[in-house]
Amino acid sequence: MTDQTSTGALTSIRGRVFIVTGATSGLGLATAQLFLAEGAGVIAIGRSGPSHGLAGFSQVRFLTADVTREDDALRVCETALETFGHLHGLINCAGIATGELVVGRERIHRLDTFAQVVQTNLVGTFNMIRFAARTMSGESRGDDGERGVIVNTASVAAFDGQIGQAAYAASKAGIVGMTLPLAREMAQHGIRVVTIAPGVFDTPMVQAFPDKVRARLTEGIPFPSRFGRPEEFAAAVKHVCENRMINGETIRLDAALRMGAR
Repeated sequence: MTDQTSTGALTSIRGRVFIVTGATSGLGLATAQLFLAEGAGVIAIGRSGPSHGLAGFSQVRFLTADVTREDDALRVCETALETFGHLHGLINCAGIATGELVVGRERIHRLDTFAQVVQTNLVGTFNMIRFAARTMSGESRGDDGERGVIVNTASVAAFDGQIGQAAYAASKAGIVGMTLPLAREMAQHGIRVVTIAPGVFDTPMVQAFPDKVRARLTEGIPFPSRFGRPEEFAAAVKHVCENRMINGETIRLDAALRMGAR
């Protein structure tokens, strides 16, 4: 796949190759679907079997992989080259959200729970970045000398995490914190690094919340006063990939939501 159409400062994702982690549901699945519909090649990554939402697309290869494992990250990048001959982008959507109180009624916060959240969300994101960046650094330079782009998923919890979100907020804040230093380092390789921090999106995790919880969450969203739609997140990722002036930044995608303590 080599049809990398460019117009001015925008580079179309058509004909380009992307790895999308967390592609079995929610934000990752919506992103993979949009990119495939736009003519990109996608290596879709998940910890379980492939999603039916990817059926019918010819330019997709699904791999079961754990983003925290070095050998899995290497295998994913090698598969991109073997399947499409290129790698132009990494979209990190894999993550978990486990909440616990530090001092609960029955026990204190479990250390293994905290470590698991940070390992999956932060370490897993970085693990994929280092292997994908090395792979993309071997690509030919395009307009402005760009070789590739990395888009990470943080959360508004990185800035205003709620009670019970110590582990989740810490993991997402780590992603925000490494965005600029990574963008500065990757500049020499022609690779951009951007993070999107979504608010509350209507993913399977949120759909499982009780109706009262969902209603309370919606009340705190200024405008539009609703949950974000996964396809809106995917559209933001697409724009980041196509607009080369977006680099080293964390973009809040939250309808002006500022979460309260609870």
